Formats: sequence, structure tokens, C-alpha cells
Amino acid sequence: MYSPNKYFAALSSLAVFIGLIFILTPSTFLFLSVEQAPSLFGTHDFQSSKQNIWADLSDREFNDVLNFLYSRSDSLNLTKGAVATPWDNRILLVEALSPNKSDSLQYLDGASKPPARWARVTVSRAATTEEEATLVDYMVGPLPADDTTQILSLDFCYNSGRNYARNPMPNIEGYLQWINKTADEVSDITLDLLGGEPIRFNHSDANSLMPIPRISAIEDGKMIVWLQFYRAGLKSDALSILPQGLYAKLDAPNSDISKWKIMQWYYNGILYNSTAMFRAAWHSPGFEKVLPNVDGEWTDIEDYRHGPPGREQPPPVMVQPAGPRYDIDRNQRFVSWMGFEFYIAFSQSTGISLFDIKFKNERIIYELGMQEALAHYAGADPTQGAQYFLDTFFSMGVRMFELVPGYDCPAYATYLSTSYHAGDTTLTNANNICLFEYTADHALQRHTTVHSVSISRSQYLVLRSVSTVGNYDYTIDYLFYLDGSIEVKVRASGFIFGAFYGSLAASNKTKSSEYGYRIHDAVSSSMHDHVINFKADLDIAGTTNTLVRVGIEPTAVSYEWEHEDRESRNTMHLVNTPIREETGLDWPQNSGAMYIVLNNDSANAWGEKRGYRITPGTGMGTPPHLTILNSTSLGKAAEWAGKDLWVVKHKDTEPRSASPVNYIEPQSPLIDFAKFVDGEAIVQEDLVIYFNLGAHHIAHSGDIPNTLMHTSASSVMFTPHNFHDRDPSRESVQGVKLELRDGAHKPRYFGGRYKEGVTLNVTDLEPDLDRYQAVRHDVTDLSFNKSLIGY
Repeated sequence: MYSPNKYFAALSSLAVFIGLIFILTPSTFLFLSVEQAPSLFGTHDFQSSKQNIWADLSDREFNDVLNFLYSRSDSLNLTKGAVATPWDNRILLVEALSPNKSDSLQYLDGASKPPARWARVTVSRAATTEEEATLVDYMVGPLPADDTTQILSLDFCYNSGRNYARNPMPNIEGYLQWINKTADEVSDITLDLLGGEPIRFNHSDANSLMPIPRISAIEDGKMIVWLQFYRAGLKSDALSILPQGLYAKLDAPNSDISKWKIMQWYYNGILYNSTAMFRAAWHSPGFEKVLPNVDGEWTDIEDYRHGPPGREQPPPVMVQPAGPRYDIDRNQRFVSWMGFEFYIAFSQSTGISLFDIKFKNERIIYELGMQEALAHYAGADPTQGAQYFLDTFFSMGVRMFELVPGYDCPAYATYLSTSYHAGDTTLTNANNICLFEYTADHALQRHTTVHSVSISRSQYLVLRSVSTVGNYDYTIDYLFYLDGSIEVKVRASGFIFGAFYGSLAASNKTKSSEYGYRIHDAVSSSMHDHVINFKADLDIAGTTNTLVRVGIEPTAVSYEWEHEDRESRNTMHLVNTPIREETGLDWPQNSGAMYIVLNNDSANAWGEKRGYRITPGTGMGTPPHLTILNSTSLGKAAEWAGKDLWVVKHKDTEPRSASPVNYIEPQSPLIDFAKFVDGEAIVQEDLVIYFNLGAHHIAHSGDIPNTLMHTSASSVMFTPHNFHDRDPSRESVQGVKLELRDGAHKPRYFGGRYKEGVTLNVTDLEPDLDRYQAVRHDVTDLSFNKSLIGY
């Protein structure tokens, strides 16, 4: 996870450019390399019938765009990245601009050629005497570049009316120097109070400290930032559970570092209004110290000692002797399995998205993918009390690192790679997506009669990635079931963000229990909400759909057949209520209603309207929304977090619910989701559902050292509801019927089965991890020294 050595190597060398990792609404999809094991199925040359129109720029297109932009440097005044300074304009990102749905459907349905190709280009514009530093989005096209190619402002997809966000940290070099200077000025105090000095003094000292900034407020380019000192976590990379009780308040009125100053210090529940006042108090007799938070074995994730009986015996594992039952078009990134078809796309900010999802040759979902991931904290200290993260700002796609075969995914999975363009450079993360079929630990169907038993195995397809965003690893799954159901699931693991326990004055220790629990000598947990927003653009039997709330409600009914002494019978019934206007919705109490997207103009063989139900899935409880009302810190940056799901009318001008740079413009975000919900009629319209996954995470001692995935899973499912005439899984399932007549048990199988033994290699059971390709990861510490652009 977090690597302080690498961080401070970057700190000292100032080699901090890692590309624009939070780019505004990217839609990058790059090369996917596929290694597919020999199989009895899918060995033929499989090809999609259509082009993946969401794929990223080809090498030729990318080079065309670069050459075109640099040839017009008179208009953008660009300097190439290799020689650019914080005072130069430079390209931060070039990627494909995703086509509008209206144009895409024309092509997918055979009415037109593929949409014209355009690039989205983000430029870091340096500050001048007249203008602030900004991050500016342009669209360049059509491609390949020729006499008709042009540069236009990319603003149609941002309802702020702007194509730029202010960059409050354009001079990352100056910022790093300023942080070093601030830490140096109090190194004698930190050595005495915390038992350590800044890590750049000694990279091998386990007691070394790191000042980590957290934005408390940002508005009109002005930032209020609290710096908190952390133990570096050299032992287990456990920095986030090693907070120290020393905080400094930074006033940054603008991006001019010469005007920054430390306004206050906070230690042991006491606020000091200047560094001089803090130093004087420290020198004064009777100054009260608190025990620091020290690293040790308690932060270790791995326990190499001998465990309980059975630990040394290898556990059961899944194998796939006959090879995969799915097909992949490697060029078009197209997958086909048991009636499902879909295209894979990739974005630097959000990771995987899926397009044109079909089941039995009918489009179910045009687009399905993550939009944003919010973590909002609460606590009694200056950091936890204002801390929140919008994780696409830290580029969740870029931080999809190589998966571990046999652990993240079965050994037999197909592994895919992604590449992305940062400035003038193309970078690749190998084997960071996996695709595999899995057999559940339960039957899909079973029934016992007097004379027989019928049972079907439950198989499903999984597309998986893991994004490591600072202290947390998010495993994101798209699952496909044989009946046409689709599930989106998120699991989280990693180190929590802890709060320093010992720094609270006695009167505040009671308050700390309002926010979590003491989980070690000098650390407590901090309650926080995870709210992870996804987009599902459903097209159920066409693009004209209606969302209906089917209530399951108690009632009293008089029946003509009822006993004459009883006036009515207490029972229950269904109440159908169309959702007529764009709105936000919460999951009903006691599961007392169903939300169904249906087409009023399409019916199954029995006259019932065909639809898909949206429901909480197989996670841990019902997915929540944000607890905090009108968040002081968050502003308008994540209005989608206030409800469990939203239904809005599709518009090409509203392709995403959020922009990564909302994190640095929370009061005036580039995309304000509240403007999506403006009362438009949505009966028999093209609908988009935005839904949230996540958890109210009240961390406890069981989260030390790491949160466990089975306690942090959250999911939503889309399941057929009268969409078919009967269960479609009967056509593709594998199972057996056992006849129990005359004392004989006669099995009758349907679907393929194993009829003879197989030979396995040891790598089929335990992959050779010496072949793991990843080098040291550049895992963000969630501070703007690595994330707020700059240089």
C-alpha cells in the first residue's frame, strides 16, 4: 500500500509529476492484452460485429493530436512536458472523447456509420498577472487530423458553463519546499513530543514523521488546510493508523506560496494562535505531554507464525480444466457469455465501464459504470472533523494495479491490461482486470418431488478490478447471472484512517466516543460514510421506459366468498405508482416496495409489461446514502450522495454525475448534480438511474490491522421482471435430475459434465507468483502533493 520511502524520494528529488490523475470526466479506454488458456470452447476466431466506439485513441490518433496541438502552439502556447515548468502551459492528458449516446445508437442499430472520433485534451494553464492557474478542457477533432480538425472548448458536458477549474496548487515544487521548511522549524518540538523528526532526515527511522495536509475548506481559490503529523509507517505501510496528536492550520489565500502562513497549532486539546505561542508553551514549566502513537507488531497484516490446526494444509481452490466458456474479441474488447454481450471501456478517473450490454440479443443497459467514490468522515479533531475524499480526484483507473492470480481472482482467470496517456507519455498497468466464470457454493435451482430430485448448478461471470486509493483497496465487480440478472458489487479492504486518541483533553474524550472506538494505545476509529455512485443507463425493450414503484402494502378487503360474520380480511396487495418526474429515492423500509424500470409498450406472452427490477444485492445490508446533511466541507460537489438512487431523463449534455475536480471546486463544482433533477417528466422517456453503493463504516478493533471484505461488501442487482416468458436460465444451466423409482437412482444430466479425470499442473492450483510483473506502486497518500496537478 502506501510507500513512504518512495514518497520522500519524490519529495527530495521533486520528481513528482505523475500525470493529471483526476482528469475532468475522462473516457479513456486503451489497449487490453488478453492471455487466454487453451480451451475446448472459444478457440475459434471470435469477432464482434461492431466497432468498440468507446475505445481510446489509437497510437496514430494520439500522435496526430500531439503533433496538431504542438503545431498550433501559438494559440495554446504549449511547452512539451519534458522541459515544462510550473510557469508553462502544458498538456496533461489526451484521450478519446466518448461519443454521445444519440450518435452511438444510430451506429449500433445499423442506421449510420461509426460516430466521428474526437479527443479530449486537458491543458494546465499557468498563472499570469491577469489570470489564475487553471486546468482547461478542449475537444480536438475530427480525427485523424486533417484540414477539418479544430480545437473547441469542451463545455457541453459541464453544467457549470465552464470548461476549466482553478488550480490552487500549480507550483508543486514550491509547495514541497514550503512543507519541508514548516516541518524543519518545529523538528525540535516533534522530536520531544512525538519522538521523531521529518522522514527526509532519516529514511530508515521507524519513528520518522510525515506532515500530511487535509483540506478543511476551499472556496474561490482560497484554501484552509490542516497539516497533521503521522508516523511514517515504515514497518507495515500503516501510516493512516499512525496519526500523531499535532496539527497545524495553514492559510492559503491563493496559489502564491509566498503568502501562505501557519495560523494555529493544536495539541492535547489546546489551540495556539501562532508558532511562537506554541513554542513558548512547550518551553513553559508544567507543559503536559501525551504519549505518541507508535508503530509496532499491531500494524502487521501478515502473521508468519504457526497457526491453528489446518492452516498449513492448502485450502480448496476452483479449477477450470475444460477452459473458459466465454469469448473475447481482443481488438474490440468485446465479451460474450451465455447470452450476454458487452464492451469494456476504461477511464483514468473511474476505471471500468461497460457499454451496450445485451442479453439474448436485446439491449438491457447502454452504459454501466462508476461515477465517483465519496468518503466523508466525522471526528473531534481538526483533521477528522472536516475530512472527506472524492476518490476519482486521485484517479481510480490509474490506480488499478496488477492483480494477484489465485488470490484476487482464480488462477484460471483471463487477465487484461490497461494503458493510459499522461501528457506526452503512454503508461501501462499489466494484468489489472480479470474475467472469469465461477460456480457458486449453492444451487441455482433445486426441487424434490415424490419420485425425483432436480438441481442446477449456479454459474456466473465476473469482471473484476481493484483500485488502491491511499489507505483503501476497492474491489469492483460486475457479475452476470444465467437468468439475465446483472449485479454491481464493491468490497473494501485496507487500513482505516484513525484518529489520535491521546490528544483529546479529558472533557473531549467523552466526545470522541460519539465518533468511534478506542482501538489501540493512542488511536481511535473515526466513523465515516462510503458512498460510491454508479450510472446505469437502462434501455428495457427500447429507450422509452418508465420507473414504477410497486408497493407491497397491507390492506383490508371484503370478498364475496368470505364468511358472513366477517366483514373483511386483513391481507396485503400491490400498489403500482409510476414515478412521473425526475427525483431521488430511498430504499423502502422493510423492503416494502419494488422499483421496476419497464416499457409500457412492450409485453411478454402473458400480457405483462416487460421490465427489470432494481434491488439491493448480495452485499452486507441495504446500500446507504450520506448521513451528513448539507456538509460544510463537501458543499455542492456530491449532491448525488443524499439519496440511495436517482432517476433522471437521459441527455447527451449530462454524461456523468460528477467531475473529479469537484474536489477542488466544491462550492462551485464543474458538474452540479442537483441541476440534473429539474422536474422534467420521465414517463416513457429514455431514463438513467444513478445508484449508490457503500457503507456507514463504524470501524472497531476488528478493523485492525485491515478492514475485511466480507464485512464491507455492498451491491445492487438488476433482475428481469416479467421481461421473459419464463426463466431463461433453463436454456444454459447445467444440472441433473435423479429418478427415484423402483429403488434405482437414474441420473439424467442436462448441460456439459466431466466424464473422465483431468490432469492439473501445480500452477492450476497455486500460480507462479515469481512471474508477477508489477514494480513498486505509486500509491497516493491522498494529499494534494501528489494529486493537485502541478509539476
